[in-house]
Amino acid sequence: MPFLVCSCFSKTEVESIDAGSQSNEVARHSKSLLQDSNVIYSNSASHYELQSELGKSFSNLTTVNLAKHIPSGKMVVVKRTNMDTCSEDNLASLQNELLLWQLLRHPNILPHRAVFTQGCELWVIMSFTAYGSASSLLKMYFTEGMSESLIAHIFHGVLKALDYIHRMGCIHRCVRPNHMLISREGHIYLTGLHGLCNMITDGQRLKVVYDFPEFSASVLPWLSPEILQQDLHGYDAKSDIYSLGITACELARGKVPFQDMLPTQMLLQKLKGSLCLVDLSFPPEDVMMKNYRCGVDSGIGESVAPCSRLRTSAKEGSQSSMKKTFSSAFHSFVELCLQREPGNRPSASMLLTHPFFRQVKKQTRKTLISLLQPAVPLSGSPAKEVPQSQVDDSVSPLQELDGGWEF
Repeated sequence: MPFLVCSCFSKTEVESIDAGSQSNEVARHSKSLLQDSNVIYSNSASHYELQSELGKSFSNLTTVNLAKHIPSGKMVVVKRTNMDTCSEDNLASLQNELLLWQLLRHPNILPHRAVFTQGCELWVIMSFTAYGSASSLLKMYFTEGMSESLIAHIFHGVLKALDYIHRMGCIHRCVRPNHMLISREGHIYLTGLHGLCNMITDGQRLKVVYDFPEFSASVLPWLSPEILQQDLHGYDAKSDIYSLGITACELARGKVPFQDMLPTQMLLQKLKGSLCLVDLSFPPEDVMMKNYRCGVDSGIGESVAPCSRLRTSAKEGSQSSMKKTFSSAFHSFVELCLQREPGNRPSASMLLTHPFFRQVKKQTRKTLISLLQPAVPLSGSPAKEVPQSQVDDSVSPLQELDGGWEF
């Protein structure tokens, strides 16, 4: 069967597993979707003007480009994969990813706008997220870590996507900052479905799975101990919760836990149940509120300003920030996620009710945008033509992040 000829792509529809509980989120998200609903993204490469390269993905087999959709003038992201360089396993993985992306429809999962072939290349057109990934924001501006409020807003969207994925009988297996994207409107998206594992076999949901793909060394710090151990106990969706805990530590501290360890040493530490909790004291309540109101550690984003000015702003923000402090609720959240035994970790739906997210429920989405100020997102509007030189300058920091964006 040809790569893109699959009836399930056009005929299979999956209803929301809990339409009632998601109705409010869909309503809030509909405004940004409406802007794209009137735009037809055709299956013609001539309708897309490739601009700067954002990075690589899929084991460097896929090139990710910022592009302009010529008919509408909107900015999009184009993923181009040379299928002639892909192995049979690579092609199977690509087809599986595209199928799952078609089946899994949720406001916090980044949708595809078009999929087609151009010669030997597979082109995937995706919405452009103007603030980029949490990883790129961390590396460019939050070198000492993000504020608790910003982390809470990002994780609230990610957990809603994970809850949906888990209840659909899948394991994400690639939860990390590279796959957490932020749109111009402050909406959070989870990507990285290429590593998704289906737990449904012959109509039955398995308790655990034993599929252990060959993960690259670069992703080992985020993997749970049960995946690294690769024994007869297998693993389940709770492995994603562990990865979320590692990500929480990374966003809070500005560096990846266990990153400097050899793989064997890392495995031993995780099997021992060694936690990488944030080594920071609890703040007084009044200090926390002051930090929250003032937006401490905010101002992260991709701007159209020259690269040098972006770096200067990042350094100034880092130097002026006070000592990082996190609440007991944040420490509790991280500790629950990093439990050694998978059965002791809460589910994604349970984590959404954790006290850590009370600060999110009391705020609007504009709060996230304010936490990102004074960053100016890359423009996606067709109102003004941007010279190519300015576009190159604006994305040059992304090119230095070595895969900071993974769609």
